[in-house]
Amino acid sequence: MIKFSLVDVKDINSSTPRSEFSESKLDRLADLILDSGGIVRPLVLKQTDIDNYVVIDGDLEYYAAVKAKEKKPREAELVNAFIVSPKSEELVTEQLQMLAPALKHTREEKAPSNLETRLTNIELRFEKHINQLNKDRLEEKQKIEARLKELESNTTQKIEPLETINTLDQENLVLKLKRSKIPSAEKLAKAICVARDQKKQKKFEDYQDVVESVKAVGKGLLGEKKLLMIIDDWSRR
Repeated sequence: MIKFSLVDVKDINSSTPRSEFSESKLDRLADLILDSGGIVRPLVLKQTDIDNYVVIDGDLEYYAAVKAKEKKPREAELVNAFIVSPKSEELVTEQLQMLAPALKHTREEKAPSNLETRLTNIELRFEKHINQLNKDRLEEKQKIEARLKELESNTTQKIEPLETINTLDQENLVLKLKRSKIPSAEKLAKAICVARDQKKQKKFEDYQDVVESVKAVGKGLLGEKKLLMIIDDWSRR
């Protein structure tokens, strides 16, 4: 299964080193992305966790998107991408391998004058879908933020999960996360403990503090969605 979506640039990783690409080329492509409002060739990504993705195809575009975010964080926060399910990964990879020579041959044959037309067609094709995805993503983010605020305003629910995160040692955090069937429990528990130890009071102030602090320690280990899953599960136990 393949689905088209908008993904946070910060939640994406690439197995290809950035050093393989010219910084001047990345810089120019980043400017083009910012000026045009997005990349014209969506990334192909594999989702490895709730808030973590790996590039299957489009490493150059990914690093250019990272460069664009470095220049203007608010304007380049999201990147359009095709999300590939694990079951479809091999089929998609084979498809990309077969298409690569054809795409290269097509680019060499077509005159530069056709580029503008091709870009316009691509923009028209995705514009409506991207606008809807932006709207859906904003609504989803607002719902998550509202849910977190609701939990924080509820004394009973606020104290128990947050206190658990603030007091359990790494070993017991791992066990509790595993009971809740949270992916990468060991890595997440370690990141929580490291982030917690870096706090002045050795504890997190609220749930948003947990997310931001843990993200700074381990990229892709914890996002609002995953934290909400943890809170809901621990609140029911």
